[in-house]
Formats: sequence, C-alpha cells, structure tokens
Amino acid sequence: MVAIPKALLAAAAAQYSPGHADYMASQGSNAMSSANMSVINGFDWSFGGFPVEAAGLAGCPVDKFVPQFPAGQTQLVAPTQPTKFIGLAFGVQNYTCSSANNYTSTGAVAELIDVSCHAFNPNFSTIQNDLYNFWNSVVPGVIPIQAIIDLLHLLNPPNILAQHYFITNPVTGQGVSPVWDFTSSGLLKGNKDAFIVAKGKGSIPAPTNPKTDVAWLDVVNVQGKVADEVFRFDTVGGQPPASCKYGQDKDLSVKYVSKYIFYGGSL
Repeated sequence: MVAIPKALLAAAAAQYSPGHADYMASQGSNAMSSANMSVINGFDWSFGGFPVEAAGLAGCPVDKFVPQFPAGQTQLVAPTQPTKFIGLAFGVQNYTCSSANNYTSTGAVAELIDVSCHAFNPNFSTIQNDLYNFWNSVVPGVIPIQAIIDLLHLLNPPNILAQHYFITNPVTGQGVSPVWDFTSSGLLKGNKDAFIVAKGKGSIPAPTNPKTDVAWLDVVNVQGKVADEVFRFDTVGGQPPASCKYGQDKDLSVKYVSKYIFYGGSL
C-alpha cells in the first residue's frame, strides 16, 4: 500500500546526483534536468498493473474513521464530527542550533499521500513504519525533499493529497505557523481557499519513542477553509540530536513520516 510513494522515491534516488542540491539552488525549486524529465516521461504510475484510479488508492470515504490516541490523556481527543481527509506524510523536520546548545524547530516540509482507501485495512496502523524505513534508508540524504515534491507535482497522480510547510505567523508576524496546502494537487487543485494555517492546541510525546519520534499534535484553524482541526499521529523519526554546539553545528533536517487527519472546514 506504500508502493506508490516508494516507487517515486526510488525514481528520484536513481536520478538525482550528489550535486543536485546545488543545481536546485542555482536554478530554482522548479528546475528539472533532462535526466529528471526522462523519469517523468517514462515513469509508470501504476499499481499492480492497474492505473492509480482503478487501484483504489485515493478518494475513498473516511467519514467513519476514528484515530486511536493513547488513553489517560486529554491533549489529543478526536472530534465527534466525521473525518474529512487522511494523509500519510514523508518529509523533514528542520532545526537550528540555539545559544542554549540545543536544537530548536524552524518548521517542516512534507508531502501528504492520500491513503484513504487503506484506512480500514488491518495493517494501516503500521504503514508509517514501512514508508519511513524506505525513506530513511534507501533515499540518499543529498536529495532534498523539495526535489521529491517537484517530481510529484509534475506527475500529479490523484493520490497526492497536500503539501505541508511553514510560513511566518500571519497573526503576530513573528515566529512560524504550520500550513497544509491542498491548492496545487488532488481534487481541490486550483481552489485558493483549500489550505489551513494553524496554531497549537494539544501535544503529547510520541508513545513509541519520544527520543526519536516527533510529538503527536492537535492544531486548530487560524486561516483557510479546508479544515478546522488537524491531528499529527503515528509519527516515526524527526527528532534532532539532544545537543549541539552553537555557532559550530549547521542547520539540520531530519527525515520523518507521520499520518495527518483533518476535520471540519467549509469546502
């Protein structure tokens, strides 16, 4: 069920050289080499020999899906309203070394894959581990997440759900706020209101391993119409080292995978 994102990551890994990050920096995030274009033109976006649409990978109803959050806590409580979207994300958590000699978050960049058609399968609870193992061990670290996203945008298969990134806080003008952007892919492509800028509501350490896996979150709408509330859960990876040396250690991007679930909205 993670064959599609795995295949894309493998194609990117095969085509991007160690110098690609410099190429992207000099040519812009949308620049594509002739080698990369050959991947796009010849890439077989199929699943088990069937087109993506026929394989039932995306666009299934998830209104009755209920996420499993740890008992005995009140930070993450699923709303009573129906689930709207479920995405499996792969990307990076970004950090900078602070004057206190520890890493502080500067945001994240990730791509969300629509896994709605697998939400009720028995192994849905562990698909994040499978994708993380591939993303972390097979795809070289020299390939920037934005390069993977660029390929996805050019291919535009129907199982792309959204992009996740951070912007300057639109309310205070200071710090950063998370965005889930549905405007450039999927069923809501072209709808200028198909996004959510959010602020934190609740958080718990990852029940798996909080030293390696980023926290589970509940955030609520500040701007946008695609959702009123978003939960991050089933996280794998994304945590930085416990300490760093201020003025010496460079900014850091740490690979992660997680699920995101969306509620409400007016679209």
